[in-house]
Amino acid sequence: MAVTVEAGGTTGAADRRGSARAVAVVSTAHFTSHFYLLLLPPLFPLLREVYGVGYTELGFAFSVFSIVTACTQVPVGFAVDRFGARRLLAAGLLLEGAAFMLIGLAPFYGALVALMAVAGLANAVYHPADYSLLNASVNPRRMGRAFSFHTSAGMLGNAVAPVAMVFLMTFMDWRAALTLCGGLGIAVALLVTFHGRVLMERPGGGGAAGAAAAGAPTARVTGLRLLMSAPILLGTLFFFGISVAGHGIQSFSVSVLHLLHDAPIAEATTVLTAYLFASPVGVLAGGWVADRIRRRHDAFAATCIVMVAVCVGAVAAFRPPLAVVALFFVAAGFLSGMVAPSRDMLIRSMSPPSEIAKVFGFVSTGFNLGGIVAPVMFGFLLDRSEPGIVFWAVALVSLATVFTVLTTGRARRGRPPTAGPERPETP
Repeated sequence: MAVTVEAGGTTGAADRRGSARAVAVVSTAHFTSHFYLLLLPPLFPLLREVYGVGYTELGFAFSVFSIVTACTQVPVGFAVDRFGARRLLAAGLLLEGAAFMLIGLAPFYGALVALMAVAGLANAVYHPADYSLLNASVNPRRMGRAFSFHTSAGMLGNAVAPVAMVFLMTFMDWRAALTLCGGLGIAVALLVTFHGRVLMERPGGGGAAGAAAAGAPTARVTGLRLLMSAPILLGTLFFFGISVAGHGIQSFSVSVLHLLHDAPIAEATTVLTAYLFASPVGVLAGGWVADRIRRRHDAFAATCIVMVAVCVGAVAAFRPPLAVVALFFVAAGFLSGMVAPSRDMLIRSMSPPSEIAKVFGFVSTGFNLGGIVAPVMFGFLLDRSEPGIVFWAVALVSLATVFTVLTTGRARRGRPPTAGPERPETP
């Protein structure tokens, strides 16, 4: 979408307003996807009684969700590039909202597992569709900030979901509360549908023709050959490493701190909370940086990851007082958040416009695979070794991830830009 500057800069202002509205709509969808991820865990003690099952069975339902997402995200990415991101994003929101409404109405455990599989399929839509819409709707000079708002909205969804469920249950039973929360997906689907004119899509339905029509260079390698190329595979491994390290801190740091420092659960949880709140602040700061460093996103992301490893490794090596641990965790959370926009910009730079949904769908499976591997790996380490080994493992995984991001960046600099032409910045 070319932008011309008219008297008074009105076209530029309209371009910025359109980009802001597109980011707001897509970020709201991303908030909704993460909101659903943490909607049920606060209900686990209650659901055990309702369904007559244990925590293992409830955990299995969530594993089904992750496995379905991991298996379907790439095919959904192909579908987004072929049929359009906006319609599939609205369909995913409708499907996931309906699934959680039905969980609130269903009386037996088998329905929970089946509906979590349906929700996992719907969840596969978000990353391919969101990044495709942002790439087409936002001026490339502001893309880093757009990605940062998108990521921060997802983190906010994680934080809001448990609080929302507990709050609603002060006024109604859990079934009514869950059914009401399911309605959020339907409402946001309508938002996406009725704001379609600000959500731009590449003309021509994808493929080389669509890229050419959009004014971008056509892709020399497309489809499965592109996904199997070394830079994209390394990008997927990069996402996997970030996911594993993040799960190590988010899922096990409370247990480790409780064992290492004999800290009450409440105090250890406060330290983790500090990390979790620092992360979205880092994401927003990282978006500002990502828009200014252009072609060295790999070096910036690698530097931040090394510093995260240093912070977590220092906690493992020196076992400082809990207050000092909290400071290290705040720094680690902020730095890990700063990685996200540069991470997304790096993957975008490897993605032809006609292929961007399938590429982001493919690399995002790294997150899902990390979510499957990390809990088992860190749980095994915690059961069979001293607690500090978990933090050492997080630091080592982070350092290993540096190799993948730097290698991906070198491959990127050896290729011409593929993510589309930059629109000129306007007043």
